[in-house]
Amino acid sequence: MICKPYDVVEVPFPFIDSPKAKSRKALVISRETFNKNNSTTVLAMITSATNSKWFKDVSVTDLKKAGLKKPCYVRFKLFTIQNNLIKRKVGALSSFDKSEVREKLSQSLNV
Repeated sequence: MICKPYDVVEVPFPFIDSPKAKSRKALVISRETFNKNNSTTVLAMITSATNSKWFKDVSVTDLKKAGLKKPCYVRFKLFTIQNNLIKRKVGALSSFDKSEVREKLSQSLNV
């Protein structure tokens, strides 16, 4: 599946101590051309964890548009996954949330 930046997708997250994986939400960071040409997508973690806040976490304000059921944060734990492992698109960030992610990602990575 080729996704656009700021799409919210469902991907398998492996467990360290088990061969099983659990489906989790993640945010597409890389551009469509990168995703298509490399057969991989760069993602950021989406978490509902409120007890382990990270510097520059971005609170998702429009949960419905993002396809999320409970309050969540975009966390800049970045990873790359093969496109064929993306299970489905569940939503996309609102314009406001995109702007927040773009600004904090730029500040965090100096790009």
